[in-house]
Formats: sequence, C-alpha cells, structure tokens
Amino acid sequence: MEPKKNPQKDLNKKSSMYFVFGLLLVLAMVYVALEWKTFESDIYMDQAMNTKESEIEEEYVEEFVIEQPIMKQVLPQEIKIEENDTEVEETEIIAIEVDANTEVLEISDLEVIDEPDEVEVNWVTIEEVPIFPGCEDEKDKRACFNAMMQKHIRKNFRYPELAQEMGLQGRVSTQFIINKDGSIGTISKRGPHELLEREAARILSKLPKMKPGMQRGTAVKVPFSIPITFKLQ
Repeated sequence: MEPKKNPQKDLNKKSSMYFVFGLLLVLAMVYVALEWKTFESDIYMDQAMNTKESEIEEEYVEEFVIEQPIMKQVLPQEIKIEENDTEVEETEIIAIEVDANTEVLEISDLEVIDEPDEVEVNWVTIEEVPIFPGCEDEKDKRACFNAMMQKHIRKNFRYPELAQEMGLQGRVSTQFIINKDGSIGTISKRGPHELLEREAARILSKLPKMKPGMQRGTAVKVPFSIPITFKLQ
C-alpha cells in the first residue's frame, strides 16, 4: 500500500533542525540587545559663543577703598623744673693712685685663713667608718653598723595607712650623709610612690648622732645607702 504523503515533502523530518536554528537566532538577538551601547557625541558646542554681546551678563566687580590709618600725634611730656633749695653734701673722693710714697705691704703682714674643703669619703674606702651608738666596743664596726641600722628600721617602721588602702608597695632606695660632727645630713630617696618615700625619710631622720668617720685622722662626711622595702602581707 502506498503512503498518502510524499516522503520528500514531510516537514517533520527537519523540525528539530529548524528549532535549533531559531533558538540560535533568538540567542544572538538577545546578546546583541544586551551588548548594545550608545555614545554621546564628542562635539561640544558652547552656546555662549553664539549669543549676542547684549545677552552676556556683565560681572560686577566690587571695589574696596583702603583707608590710610590716622596717626595720632604724641606730644612729649612737659618737663617741669622745680627749684630745690636742699643742700647736697659733698663727698670727698680719696685718690688711690700709687706713687713713690705709697707704702707696700709685705707678704708676712697678710693673714691667710685656711678654710678646709668639705671632704666626702665613700663608705667602702674610708679608713674608720662612723660608729653607731652601741658599736664602740665591737671588733667589726661595719657589720655592727649594718645590724644596728636594720634594728633601727624595724623599730621605727610604720606602714602608711593610705599606702595600704591604695595597695602601694615596693622598694625605696635611700641614702643619707653622716656629717663631720656625727649628725644626719641630707637624705635622698627614690621609690614607687611619694607616701613610701616620705615614710623612709621619716625613719632615717630618727637616727641617733654617731661618731663621725675618720680619714687620715680627720673627720669627714660619709654617705651611706640602704634600701627599705614596703611589702603588703
């Protein structure tokens, strides 16, 4: 039996090809539409160049006038001369010029006063260290001095209440001078806070008078350094 339709004219055979071709055509059109760009013209026409002179607005320039400062003339003060009848005592000027009759003093006629220099000898190198009261009969006076200093600090130590409330603690480095007469001189201190420094200076100010240090048979100043530690329990 022969088919009713001509196989060569059957459009269903190429429908898939037509579909792919149409799809590609649509995609191309979408791509061109998305990528289409327009650019403004590079030609710029200045409209002001084409206007008439009467249409151009004139710019108003404000003029400032600089005034010269007025100089005030200052007149000198009048000097009033008053008559004074007060007598002026005349002072006699004694001439100090040297002549042949001037008496020349001899060196023997001059009195020379020797003022000893203040000598300060280090604690380590001094020949005879200062003697703390109670160490006079001790053989090792240096060790006795250190022991008595520690005893004095423990006896007079008082932790400032304000420093305890503030939680202050630390080490205060101190140095004091034992003068030539055995008294306590300048006290230097350096610590973590002024309250602790003040307490360290108070302790050292209560030191008793000592026998001064000796260097070559002469009393001298001797500095002594000792740390005082403040520690909260």
